[in-house]
Amino acid sequence: MKNYYHELPLGYKKIKVIDAKNRKTILLFNLAAILMLALAVVSFLLFKPVALPIKLSLPFILVLMIGMISYIVLHELTHGFVYKIYTKEKLTFGLTLSVAFCGVPHIYVSKKVALIAVLAPFIVFSILLIPILIVIPANSIYLALVFIFAIHFSGCVGDLYVAFTLLRLKGKVLMNDTGPKQTFYQLEEIDTDKPTDD
Repeated sequence: MKNYYHELPLGYKKIKVIDAKNRKTILLFNLAAILMLALAVVSFLLFKPVALPIKLSLPFILVLMIGMISYIVLHELTHGFVYKIYTKEKLTFGLTLSVAFCGVPHIYVSKKVALIAVLAPFIVFSILLIPILIVIPANSIYLALVFIFAIHFSGCVGDLYVAFTLLRLKGKVLMNDTGPKQTFYQLEEIDTDKPTDD
């Protein structure tokens, strides 16, 4: 199977849409993100408690905010990097009130490419951040990194849901990714046991 198609091949049928601009989807993703954020913060603070009080100066807060914004940009660039490697097509980046995004809206990518692209930020930044959090001492920098990891972990909720959806779909699957919206197409199987009109 090719990595992507400019036109939807014959025999593919639209079977599911995940739209991050849909109110119900926004609500569910935000609830899941809050739970994941809390889980990440509590887990790391139980693993390595931070002695209170921590001095949270203005420069520290600014560094934390810059770190979080930088992470969001790097997260989307990671999606884009994977899409670019596999498709060489033009990327679309954006930011709405509900989501930051990267997409390739004019093509249909294979299940393999879609999975790699949506999971890349989760895998890459987990591999980078977790070892650092394990080895550095429990100080204000550790606390800042815990919050950045929590933003990372909770920010991947949509990506993980898209990956879960892809993994559940059997057979040949294509995905169109505009960024905020992923549309899934599956190749319809022809029933060979059904009698044909000859």
